[in-house]
Amino acid sequence: METTTDLSQKIIKANELAWQTWLEETLSAFDCVTGTLHVLNQDTGLLELQAQVGIPDFLLPKMSTIPVGKGMAGIAAERMEAVQVCNLQTDDSGVVRPGAKDTKVEGAITAPMIVEGKLYGTLGIAKKDPYEFNDKETKALMRIASAIAQKIK
Repeated sequence: METTTDLSQKIIKANELAWQTWLEETLSAFDCVTGTLHVLNQDTGLLELQAQVGIPDFLLPKMSTIPVGKGMAGIAAERMEAVQVCNLQTDDSGVVRPGAKDTKVEGAITAPMIVEGKLYGTLGIAKKDPYEFNDKETKALMRIASAIAQKIK
């Protein structure tokens, strides 16, 4: 399994945009089962789904475009910082959208994809069980998200 540092470097050196591969490799590095990668459409201001793993088909229409400020991806984008919930199924913070509980995941985190203070999208990953991502894991996910943002820039 690649380390998160290796993955960040691999993304930076890539010659093409490989959304699905990068998401799958991120999930593997963090031992996660579900994830999304949204890219910010600079014209509409909406986050547009570019890759996903483990999202039920019936939820895809709700996740294909997300306004900044709505749901975990939208809030991570708005705050320009990682947003996480230990148990998505029982969360009552208002961060989790009602349909997100249908993913059947619990521990989830979404990181904004930022370069030089500019937002390019979000990268979200989740585990099947309750889980709190520690500071080291959060920083590693932020590095991967930043590496992806550099490829968009």
